[in-house]
Amino acid sequence: MMNRRTFLCGLTLGTLCAPLGADAQQAGKVYRVGTIVPGRIDELSEVFQVFREQLDELGYVEGRNLSFEHRGAEGRLERLRELAQDLIAAHVDVIVAWSTPAVAAAKRVTTTTPIVMASSGDADATGLVASFSRPGGNVTGVSYHHAELATKWLQLIIEVRPRAKQILVLWDSTNPPDVVARPSLEAAAGRVKVRLDFVDARDAADYELALRAGAERRADGVIVIPSARAYVNRRHLAEGALKNRLPTVHGFREFLDAGGLLAYTPSQSGLARQAANYVDRILKGAKPADLPVEQPTKFELVINLKTARALGLTIPQSLLIRADQLIE
Repeated sequence: MMNRRTFLCGLTLGTLCAPLGADAQQAGKVYRVGTIVPGRIDELSEVFQVFREQLDELGYVEGRNLSFEHRGAEGRLERLRELAQDLIAAHVDVIVAWSTPAVAAAKRVTTTTPIVMASSGDADATGLVASFSRPGGNVTGVSYHHAELATKWLQLIIEVRPRAKQILVLWDSTNPPDVVARPSLEAAAGRVKVRLDFVDARDAADYELALRAGAERRADGVIVIPSARAYVNRRHLAEGALKNRLPTVHGFREFLDAGGLLAYTPSQSGLARQAANYVDRILKGAKPADLPVEQPTKFELVINLKTARALGLTIPQSLLIRADQLIE
């Protein structure tokens, strides 16, 4: 793996150990931070490392003034609400949720416990907050616009396949950010005269069938609109794309570890630091309703050269020099 600019990605749940800031917290108070993720906790490693390091710098030390309650749905998204209820029963002071479904599940079970979006798409359009500037309620944090990113994913596929005429789009019609992204993606495709073939896919079997059909229809590439369901099935997606010799572009960095070709995504380490800052402000007394939602401050382009070779593709030099990371 070759890094041009180093960003820690993923999600890990570990311990905190750093000196306590003199004025950071109330004396003797131990804050309970709940975390909820759609996948397995043990596979989401490095981002939480960044999250806890940022909390270290802010003066929060596990075992002294901080404790964690971690919950992972292990790919069973229907469990997210139950896990959120479990966190409320554990009397956490704040819930930090990764993914739009996790945020939505937490919001459904509490209107009082603060919820920090560590990663969420289109929080305003999907009703998680009233607006970015005035979120209202008990939810705030970091959110990004799928519609803006979707046009970038299309551009990347076209750079790799300049003569592309048809692109398969895997989306989840039950995932609000996917629905928000579709019109912008269709408009962008119309401008470059590329036909998009949208296929609703939500599990491993769906992805397998869609990718096989894409190959039969001679699709030039695949855009995987990011969702929690796509994330937990990322290995099936990567294996199916390679089997059917289809280049893919993703909105999650982790898809490339599984074998995807391209990813353009908010920096996960940047999101983790922003989320930790929200936790700090809330534990110091700020109300989520008064904290404007932030957008990601950093984005990264990652290219899997090993996958490119397996597909017989030559990545344009213009794309290589823009990459933040190249996976060899």
